[in-house]
Amino acid sequence: MMNLKNKLARAAGMAGAAVAIGALSLMGVASASAAEPVAQTLAAPNVCALGTADGHFLTAVGGGGRTTDVLHTNASRVGAWEKFTLIDSGDSIHFGLRTSQGYFLTAVGGGGRTTDVIHSNATNLLGWEQFTFSSVAGGGINPGVIRTIDGHLLTAQDSGGRTTDVIHSNATRIGSWEKFNFMCGL
Repeated sequence: MMNLKNKLARAAGMAGAAVAIGALSLMGVASASAAEPVAQTLAAPNVCALGTADGHFLTAVGGGGRTTDVLHTNASRVGAWEKFTLIDSGDSIHFGLRTSQGYFLTAVGGGGRTTDVIHSNATNLLGWEQFTFSSVAGGGINPGVIRTIDGHLLTAQDSGGRTTDVIHSNATRIGSWEKFNFMCGL
């Protein structure tokens, strides 16, 4: 019998999609305070939009390449700046979020910040550019959380809808502002 990874890859190919994302293995039941890692299968670069809890989308301002006014969470539709390509770091656990202009998001200092939180000007996928995605629903990635390399969670301030003080990377517990919906295969 084909394992789940092969089934997902085959289903994506049959549907004409370039990629499939899914939970391949969970180490236990997720709770509101802890999320389980989600292994991902990437048959090809996976282009995703990241929805906030209030239904807006994460935007890389200018398509990336910035150290100030980097992200917004007020987009109501998915355009080029709302698309991020998930790039496997090589271990199928840590991924880079590449903007539409080819830059990687960086969790400044590896995470744990409320100011100068994210940059979008990295051209290489190094440590601070690596994120993990975890399920909070017990299967799949939606809703999911995004962890920085140091284990902190990304937070969409006020649940989204902002152009200033948009993202923090200091959360250690999962609340509604830490949950993102992944729309992939764009």
